[in-house]
Amino acid sequence: MVKIIATFALMLASQITFSQTKNLTEGNLKNLHKTEIGVQTNMMFKAEEGKVISLQISKNEQLKEHVTTVPALLVCVSGKGNYEDEKGRKILMKSGDFVKIEANVKHWVSAFKNSNFLLIK
Repeated sequence: MVKIIATFALMLASQITFSQTKNLTEGNLKNLHKTEIGVQTNMMFKAEEGKVISLQISKNEQLKEHVTTVPALLVCVSGKGNYEDEKGRKILMKSGDFVKIEANVKHWVSAFKNSNFLLIK
C-alpha cells in the first residue's frame, strides 16, 4: 500500500512539473531541473512538424523578420543575441536560453557575437 501511495505521489509531482514547464515561454535550460536528482527529463515543447533546424548567425547579422505558421522553440546553444517580435517582446538570449515562438507572429533574431541556435518546429 505504501508503494502504491508513493508511486501515485511521484506521478502527481511529475504532472505538476510538466504543467509548470509547459507554460514557460522563455528561460534557461538550467532552471528546468532540480540539482538533487542525477538524471532528469522535462517536456518543454511538443513539436508539430518534427523538425530540428540548426541556425548560425554571425556577429552583427540578423535573421530577417518572418512568420512561422506553427509554434516553434528557439534554443541558444552558443553565443549571444536577441529574439524580437511584433508584439514587443525583446529577449536577450545566451547559451542555454530558450524562447517559445507563437505561430503567425512576425519575429526576427539578431546576433551580438557568432551564435548557434536550434529551432524546433
